[in-house]
Amino acid sequence: MSGALLLAVGPVAGQNFPSKPVKMIMPYPGGGPTDILGRLIGQKLSEAWGQNVIIDNRPGGGGMIGGTLAAKSAPDGYTLYLGGVTTLVLATFLQKNMPFDPQRDFQPVSQTTISPLLLMVHPALPAKNVQEFIALARARPGDINYGTSGPGGSGHLAGELFRTVTKTNIVHVPYRGAPPALNDLVAGQLQSVFGSMLAAVPHVRSGKIRALAVTGPKRSIAVPEVPTFAESGLANYDASTWNGILVPSGTPRAIIDRLHGELAKILRTPNVLDRLSADGPIPVSSTPEEFAAFIRAERAKWGAVVREANIRIE
Repeated sequence: MSGALLLAVGPVAGQNFPSKPVKMIMPYPGGGPTDILGRLIGQKLSEAWGQNVIIDNRPGGGGMIGGTLAAKSAPDGYTLYLGGVTTLVLATFLQKNMPFDPQRDFQPVSQTTISPLLLMVHPALPAKNVQEFIALARARPGDINYGTSGPGGSGHLAGELFRTVTKTNIVHVPYRGAPPALNDLVAGQLQSVFGSMLAAVPHVRSGKIRALAVTGPKRSIAVPEVPTFAESGLANYDASTWNGILVPSGTPRAIIDRLHGELAKILRTPNVLDRLSADGPIPVSSTPEEFAAFIRAERAKWGAVVREANIRIE
């Protein structure tokens, strides 16, 4: 094939894409916050392209089932992967035998959201803000616990980063998923929780739990009265989770650019912004290069946390 013809293949591929249904693989179960995000994006892509975007939930294996399937898919743009910090960053430090390499096997297209986490406490705990929580933890080392959705998850890492930044000794209590941890916090069986906002906000609004601070660059419109950690005096602490769209390595750049262009439009659409922000996630649109740089920075940050805390997943 001549050089001129090779140069022409990429743009033509982008212009003709997509000519059939597109599949979006998600390593998460249906009904959760990431599933809601994926289905919303899929619906908007379908409307823009006139082609169905099929949501393929492949939970299990700590995200490895869905990630492996996506990594081994044809690099033709017809398989999208909605990945996040757990599968693209944390797993590389916590999984003993990774079945795929997130850096080698995927090409970033665009970050889609930052999802803030809340530090929440039971109202009986005498801490009305982050600085009072830190003071209490320092006064009672090893006596203050925090629950999470499980070992090695985003809440666990958020707690370990908090321990490092604040030089406190709070004790991790892992659960099998976020709902039981939140239930025990409401019941007073736990003193604090690092967790996502979606299920927690109703309890915060009712006063059953107290939210001390939210991660991320700004306050959430879901709980606007809750300050950020930066506002609370911890400018160097951010443990937000995040998601983004990737494609298998080898996907033509013209197709990546087409995907990125559509995602950028969707993430700037007012009704999409409002729908996501109401549940907590903050829409983000980035170039493929910006998303790749962001993932590299996240690997450096969380790798240091995992090593310092000596976190292991058995």
